[in-house]
This record gives sequence, structure tokens and C-alpha cells, in this order.
Amino acid sequence: MPITKTHIGVLMGGASTEREISLKTGKAIHAALTRRGYRATMIDVDPSLPWALKKKKIAVAFLALHGPGGEDGTVQGLLDVLGIPYTGSGVRASAVGMDKAMTKVVVEREGVPVAPGITIRKGQGTVAPKNLRWPLVVKPVDQGSTVGVSIVHTPQQWASAVRRARRQGSTIVVESFIKGRELAVSVLDGKALPTVEIVAPGGFYDYAAKYEKSETRYLCPAPITKVQDRQVKEFAVRSYQALGCQGAARVDFRLNSAGRPFFLEINTIPGMTERSLLPMAAAKAGLSYESLAERILESALKGHTAKKGKSSQPKGKPR
Repeated sequence: MPITKTHIGVLMGGASTEREISLKTGKAIHAALTRRGYRATMIDVDPSLPWALKKKKIAVAFLALHGPGGEDGTVQGLLDVLGIPYTGSGVRASAVGMDKAMTKVVVEREGVPVAPGITIRKGQGTVAPKNLRWPLVVKPVDQGSTVGVSIVHTPQQWASAVRRARRQGSTIVVESFIKGRELAVSVLDGKALPTVEIVAPGGFYDYAAKYEKSETRYLCPAPITKVQDRQVKEFAVRSYQALGCQGAARVDFRLNSAGRPFFLEINTIPGMTERSLLPMAAAKAGLSYESLAERILESALKGHTAKKGKSSQPKGKPR
């Protein structure tokens, strides 16, 4: 069956704190696929998802979900069980990528420099660490869009920052704040797209700077040296490969005052709104929004074919 005749379900919304951004991403993807002649249906994800997929006879899922319950491997596992191919990374890469602490361990083993920090889990003390340089960044271990993130400049701000982060979950990550520049490298099918520099009001790219403040500036390609650009792209691809990502992902970095990049986190389902960094980088590489959506969709079908090929191979000797 031609891919344009395949019924595509754009999975969006869900119940995470990033629901509104997910809905915007999903609507934009749906409109792009429709313009290209695809048969696509928007599905707002809730507990009835398995029945909705069956009722609507969805053959491919385009994931536009963000945060827990959509970007953490749970929906990916359901789709694997149902045998429905989907965009983006599989269960393992999604689960690890959602856990900021685990992601840092994985990418650091591959030689990617990470921000110095510690993880404080449930039941552990929440005294401000003495072995990290201040100011500190306090954030939930498994949220995106800088939800629950604070920059702590004084000990008096510590307790409120911990409470804010723990409203999103019991485990928090604490890191030394790296003064410098904010960079993002999108990776599509294993290849880095042009680097984007984000210049946010006040120097902190928080939720408001991402989605509400029009004065946030995006420079693409980023005005950095060729050596820095090559290095940050290499680290982005290395991180993508270390987790086993597929399709599109975005890797965020801080470039310190000495020009050295430090990994912050990876986003296995990057946003696709009008302010999102992935479409911006793709456009600079010559890919329209519609072409980008199509490339991501095609990678889902290729990944599913490869997965089926692996599962059909005989394992071991016949008994």
C-alpha cells in the first residue's frame, strides 16, 4: 500500500505538564501531513488509546507527545505490543533519554562531557551539596520544557527550589550552572543538522522563554567557531548513538566561557511548533516543515521493517 494511503495516527496531548505544547506540535504535524496528501487523524492520548487505535485502524503512529506518559517509552511499548510502527526512538532509548541522571551516565561513558552534578533520590537528604560550584541548577529528573527547573544563587533559595522540582517527582538532579551560551543540535536519522544558539532574556532558557517571550532570539547557524561547531555536532551524534535513538532527536548543550561544550540533556521527541528548534535547523539545511515531517514518518517505517527482520531471524540451534 502506498504510504500516502496508510492511515496515520498523530498521537498528541496526553496528561503530562507539556500537554499544551504537545497539542500544538500535533496540530502542526497533522496539517503538514495533510498538505502532503497523507491520510492522518489526530488522537488526543488518554487511557482509551488502545481501543482508539484499533477503532480508527491506525497503521502508523506519528508521536507528538512530550514528557512522562508519552516520551518515556510507555506508549512506545504499547505500540510495539500492538505491532504498530511509530516515529522516533524505541522503548529503551526513550526511557533512558527521559531520565536525565541515567542519560548523563550513558553519554559520559562515550566521552561526552557533562555538567558536574549529583542525583538526589527519594529518602535521601536534601541538604545543599558542598562539592559543587554555585550557582546551582535544580531540576526534576524526568520532565522537559524546563518544567520545575530553578537556578539557585544563594543557600536561602535552596529549599524552595527543591520543593518546586519535587512537585514533578521525588528524584531531582542538581548541577553546577555553566555560565555561557545555550546551544542545541538536532539529529535526524543519525546526522547532525545546523547548530542553533538560543539567546534568552536573562540568560535562562526557561518555559516562558521557550514558548511565551517573543524577545528570545534564535541564531542558526550558531555564530561559533568551526572547531566548536564540529565538536558539538560530534557530541550530539555520539549521544544519539549511545542511547540508540532513531528518527529525530535534539541534544542541548552549554558552551562555557572557555568555549568548551557540556551536555545538558537529550529530547527524543523534539517539539515541532512554530518556535521549535528542530524545524528551524531543518529549514537551514534545506528541509521544509512538510519534508521534515515526511522524513520522520519514513524513518518510522524503515525502523519497523528492520525490527521485524531482526525478530524473524532464528536464534540459536534448533532443539
